[in-house]
Amino acid sequence: MNRKMIRYARAVRLAGLAGLLGAGLGMTAGAAHAQGTQTLRFGVEASYPPFESKTPSGQLQGFDIDIGNAVCQRMQMKCVWVENSFDGLIAALEARKFDVINSAMNITDKRRQQIDFTPAVYVMPIQMVARRGSGLQPTPASLKGKQIGVLQGSTQEDYVRKHWATQGVSIVTYENQDQIFADLAAGRLDGAVQEVQTATDGFLSKPQGKDFDFAGAPLKDPATLGEGTGFGMRKNDAALKAKVDAALDSLRQDGTLTKLSMKYFGRDIVAK
Repeated sequence: MNRKMIRYARAVRLAGLAGLLGAGLGMTAGAAHAQGTQTLRFGVEASYPPFESKTPSGQLQGFDIDIGNAVCQRMQMKCVWVENSFDGLIAALEARKFDVINSAMNITDKRRQQIDFTPAVYVMPIQMVARRGSGLQPTPASLKGKQIGVLQGSTQEDYVRKHWATQGVSIVTYENQDQIFADLAAGRLDGAVQEVQTATDGFLSKPQGKDFDFAGAPLKDPATLGEGTGFGMRKNDAALKAKVDAALDSLRQDGTLTKLSMKYFGRDIVAK
């Protein structure tokens, strides 16, 4: 074989090797893309029991967590949970840090201006907690000059700012619910507004909440408190939303959502 033929053969071998490497890289990228399409990323703020919280070992648990895992199973996708502060969930969703907000977020017109929602999954009353015997009621007249704690970025914050803050009630916002309960027990707050089950499981049923109780009736205002809780999604993710909607409807129809509701609350809070 002369030099010219040797150089030609070598060039053919190199070209073949490059083709194989390129194909391998393409297959790797394709596999990564395929794997990515099988992952559903949920955004959650995990300090709102019994909806979402952590076990002592750091594992996520709660009603919303079980619903999310059931949705992933029904869609044959892998659940990935991304923790984020509640007041930053919408911004993080729009920044594509995750695909779906699943964190006890109530559906309101204000939020609908930024994101889409699934149909309501469940409905939970909102109520004020105060020290037993304080005589406080969830009215501006009763709370004037008092300090009321709410979760930052929540519908509860929208409600109290609209109805109470302008009437002399001091509103104190927190990044997570545990901080609210700690300050309430320590006497740094006169009351707190949150979902009924969160107050029951996260505070009233524990030693630190033994001197507290619900004060007054559940709060009512669809404009601020919304029409139930759903999953939040980006407006341009219509195809994914349709799949998530279908999964949730399937779980509603076969009774899975009701079973989970009975597990956590002893009653059916699933939106009909």
